Amino acid sequence: MTRRLLQAVAVIWAAFTLSFVILYLLPGDAALNRLGAAEGGITATPAEVAAVRAEYGLDDPLVVQYGKRLWAATHGDFGKSVMTGDDATGLVFDALPSTLEIAAAGLVLAVLFGGGLAVLGTYTRHRWLGNLLLSLPPLGVSLPQFWVGLVLIQIFSFQLRLLPALGTDGFAALILPGITIGLPTGAIIGQVLAKSLRTQLAEPYVEIVLAKGASRARVHFGHALRNAALPALTLVGVVAGNLLAGTVVTETLFSRDGIGRLTAFAVNSQDIPVVQAVIVLSAFFFVTINLVVDLIYPLLDPRLAGRVTRKAVAAGA
Repeated sequence: MTRRLLQAVAVIWAAFTLSFVILYLLPGDAALNRLGAAEGGITATPAEVAAVRAEYGLDDPLVVQYGKRLWAATHGDFGKSVMTGDDATGLVFDALPSTLEIAAAGLVLAVLFGGGLAVLGTYTRHRWLGNLLLSLPPLGVSLPQFWVGLVLIQIFSFQLRLLPALGTDGFAALILPGITIGLPTGAIIGQVLAKSLRTQLAEPYVEIVLAKGASRARVHFGHALRNAALPALTLVGVVAGNLLAGTVVTETLFSRDGIGRLTAFAVNSQDIPVVQAVIVLSAFFFVTINLVVDLIYPLLDPRLAGRVTRKAVAAGA
């Protein structure tokens, strides 16, 4: 567990460092963007630009800026937004609830959609139906997220007028963005789970359990599914951590307030404090979810708990 925690810290540090370097390599000037937004696009004087740079420490050497920002970030302080002057961490946490809503909705739909197709496609006795169900995940993987969203808006908002195309308020406004995120993600989960299930169903223990009188349903939904869930669970941990990043396209497409739109605006304006706050928060969610997945593994396969115990004993010796 100590090694996993150290790896988590390393991932967060790497995310912070890479974001810092990439943002400084981008063309443009955050100080000029700030003055352009504040003055309605009027050309700023060199003195005004220098004042903004000094206020936000942008005139310091690159190494000094990195050291100051890294030290402050370890205390949860990412500075103030260059564009608005508001606390960067506060802006991110204000936008977080809306993003978590569609990320959670997308993850639930992805698990139901992908898991349902995999389980039903491998369980049905009708080969044509199984092939049809299992052909849907590869199709879903190939669909771009923005295209899925545009099609959903066209059908359910413009033609059928059943669901709102824009906005953040109400449960109805959550449905289309959740499907937009959940459909491609569920297709990936479905592919992995279906392949794992087929592998498990071909194992010798399946024939042995059936010969002992167990029903086909019990073997499929009990023994095989439980063993096949491990690779899919690993993938769920990965995609769950990546869902925050996936909201950039979705929130922009559906005009939803959230981290996605905040990130897009911050990147375009080179608002480094806000971008780094978003990236570090996303990295934190990613490593936390994967740590939770590691803790769930022994519940699905007790043999893993035995391996962990033996490693701990060996390490103590």
